[in-house]
Amino acid sequence: MLSITSPNQWYKRAEKSFLAGNYHQAASLYEEAIAIEPEIKSYYWYLGLMLLLQGQEVEAQTTWLMAIMEGDAEQVEVWNAELVEVLQTEAQRREKLAEYSIAEKIRQNIKEVCPENIHNLLNLLQLAIKLEIYTGQDLQELGIIKILQSEPRVEINLGLLMETLKSVLDYAPAHPSTLDFAEACLPYCRDNTQALLIVLLPSAIEIGYSQRQYGTAVQLCEIYLKLNPNNSEVIGHLASFYQNSGQYEKGIETAKLFFSLVQEVADKVFANRQILRGLMTAGGHWQESCSVHHRQESLVRLLIEENPKHLDTARISRLFNANFFTPYIHDNPRESRNIQNQLMQVCQKNIANYEQQSVNRYFQGHLARKQQSKTTKKLNIGYLSHCLRSHSVGWLARWLFQYYDQDKFQVNGYFINTNPSCDPLHEWYLTKVDKVYKSNEYLQIAEEIYQDEIDILIDLDSITLDTTCCIIALKPAPVQVTWLGWDASGSSSVDYFIADPYVLPDSAQEYYKEQIWRLPQTYVAVDGFEVSVPTVRRDQLDIPDDAVVYLCGQRGFKRHPDISRLQLQILKEVPNSYFLIKGISDEESIKVFFDGLAEEEGVDISRLRFLPIVATESVHRANLGIADIVLDTYPYNGATTTLETLWMCIPMVTKVGEQFAARNSYTMMMNAGITEGIAWTDEEYVEWGVRLGKDEVLRQQIAWKLRQSRKTSPLWNGKQFTHEMEKAYTQMWEIYMNSQ
Repeated sequence: MLSITSPNQWYKRAEKSFLAGNYHQAASLYEEAIAIEPEIKSYYWYLGLMLLLQGQEVEAQTTWLMAIMEGDAEQVEVWNAELVEVLQTEAQRREKLAEYSIAEKIRQNIKEVCPENIHNLLNLLQLAIKLEIYTGQDLQELGIIKILQSEPRVEINLGLLMETLKSVLDYAPAHPSTLDFAEACLPYCRDNTQALLIVLLPSAIEIGYSQRQYGTAVQLCEIYLKLNPNNSEVIGHLASFYQNSGQYEKGIETAKLFFSLVQEVADKVFANRQILRGLMTAGGHWQESCSVHHRQESLVRLLIEENPKHLDTARISRLFNANFFTPYIHDNPRESRNIQNQLMQVCQKNIANYEQQSVNRYFQGHLARKQQSKTTKKLNIGYLSHCLRSHSVGWLARWLFQYYDQDKFQVNGYFINTNPSCDPLHEWYLTKVDKVYKSNEYLQIAEEIYQDEIDILIDLDSITLDTTCCIIALKPAPVQVTWLGWDASGSSSVDYFIADPYVLPDSAQEYYKEQIWRLPQTYVAVDGFEVSVPTVRRDQLDIPDDAVVYLCGQRGFKRHPDISRLQLQILKEVPNSYFLIKGISDEESIKVFFDGLAEEEGVDISRLRFLPIVATESVHRANLGIADIVLDTYPYNGATTTLETLWMCIPMVTKVGEQFAARNSYTMMMNAGITEGIAWTDEEYVEWGVRLGKDEVLRQQIAWKLRQSRKTSPLWNGKQFTHEMEKAYTQMWEIYMNSQ
C-alpha cells in the first residue's frame, strides 16, 4: 500500500520514476493513488500516460475513458482539458529532447480527445515532417485546412501557424495541398502581413531559383499579393518567376508594375533591368528593348554619380548584373566596360562597408598565411559556381576536373543553388572534387572558402549570379580569377580574367579592370560532346532532300534584328534554301519578329521553320546534323553552341567584333583551323553565307577539315588545356607570393 505523508512527496516520487523512464513503477504508484483517492482525476491522466509510454495504447485510452464517462457534459469538458494539458506538456518535453516518435504518439492521442485542437494538429504536422512520414495528404486527413477555413475563425498562435507553413513549404513545396494550406493562412495574417512575407518570399525564392519550380514560386507570390497587392519586393521576384516559367507577357507587365512602385535610383536600376530581361527573354521586342536599355544606361550612370555608400547586401546584389544585357544590344567595349567597372566599384564599396569585419579579417588572414606559406605544399584551387550541372558552363568545364594533377593541386567545389537529385552532370562533379561544399548563403560560402585556405578561387559565374558576386567581393581567397561563365565582371577583387590570343583584341587591357591572362592557344577546350539519336528529319519539316538548310539555334537574347536581317538576306540569295530557327524564347513573338523582317527583305515566310527545344543536350547536338550551315549571332556570338557546331563538323558563318561576346566563335574557329566563314563586316557575313550555301564542295572541304581537327586541334584536347590552366595557376601563385 502507498505510504505518503503529503501529496507533494507523492508527486515527487512519481515524477522521479517517470523522468527516470521507469514507467512501470510510476504506473504502479498512480494505480495505488487511484485506489486511495479515486476522485482525483489527475491520477488517471498520468496513469494513462504511463501505460501509453509502455506501448499499451488501448489500456491508456480505456483508463482515460473510465475516468471521464461518469461525469456530466460540463465536467467532461473540464476533464478533457486537464487531460490534454498533461499530454501536451509531455509532448512538448519530448519534442525538446528530439524524441519525435514518442511526441507523435502522444499527440495522436490528444487528437482522439480533441480532434479539432488546431495547435495540436499543427504540431502533429511538423512531427510528421521531422519523422519523414509526411505524404502531403496529412493536411486534408488531419482536417487542418477545413478548420482554418471555418467561420467564425479559430483562435490560433500565428507564430506556430507560420512555423508549420514554413516546414511544409520546405518539405513538400510542389504538393497541391501545400498551396491550399498557404491560401488558408491568409485570413490569419491580415493584421500582420510581414509574418507571412518572411515565410512565403524566402520559400518562393528557394523553390524558384534553386529548385527551378517556377510555377509553384509564381503561385506562392500570387497568394501573398492577395493580402498585400502592392508589395514591390514580391512583385519584383514574381516578374522573374513569370519570365522563367515561360509566361513572357505576364513577366514583362509585372516588371513594369514593379518599376512604377519603386522610387530610389538603386531600385529603379533593378526594376528596369527586370523589364529588359522580360523583353529580351521573350525575343522579338527589339525596338522596345533598345528603348528600355537606353533608359537603363541612364539610370546606371545616375547611380554611379550618386555613388551611394550604405546600401544593404540585398540591394547591392541586385546591381551587380544591371548591365547584363549591354553586350546583346551593341558592341562597344570601351564604353560598356568603363560603365561596368564604375558600377562594380559602387557595389564593391558598399559590400566593403556592409561586411567590413569579414573583408578586413580575410585580408589580414591572407597576409598572415602568405608569410607562413611553404612553397612545397599543394596549391588549393576552389571552383565557385551555380552552373556546374547540365548547363553550358557545366558541359565545358568538365575537363579541368577530369584531368587535374592530384599530386600538385587540391580541388574544392563550392556549389550554389544546385539540385543534384535530378542532374546527373552535377552528380558527376560531386565525385570529381576533393571537397564538396553546398550552400545558397554567400557569407557561409565565403567563410568556408577562407577556412579551407583556398589559394586561387576560380569564379565561373561572373555577374550571372548575385550570390557569386557577393562572395567574390569579400575576397575570401588571396588570388581570384574569372573564367568561362561570362565576360569579366569588372570587380577590383578579381585579379585575373582568362582569355587567349583571339577572344580579346590586343588593346583590351586598356579598358579591363582585371589583368587579362592569355593562355597560349585557347581559353576553353573539350574532349568532345555526347551525341544521341536525332529527333528531326527534313521530311518532318516539309523540306526537300536537295534543299540547303541554314540554322540559327540561339536564344531570344541574341536575336538582334541587324544580324537577323543579314541572315534573311543570305536566304534570299540562295535558291531552294530554308532557315531553321531554334532557341529559348516566346515562340509567338519570335514568329512575328521574323515574319516582319522577312516581309521587309522580300523573303517568303514559307521558307522559315521554327524548331522546339528538345529534352536533352545530346539530342540537341544530334539534331544539328539537319543543317548544312549554321549562322551565328552578333553582337553576342554562340559559345557552347559554336563548339557543338564545330564538333558536329558543320560549316558556320560568324561576324567578329570587339567585345568578348563578339569573338567567341572567332577564337574557336581559329583554334579548329577554320577561317572559312569568319566575317569582319556585314557584307562579308552575307557573302560567306551565300557562298557556303551555293558551294557544296566547299562545305564538304570544311566538314573534312573539322573532322581532321579532332586529332590535332587544341580545341579538342581537354588534357592539354588542363595542363595550360594549371601552369597559369602556378604562375599566378608565384606572382602573388613574390609581390610586396
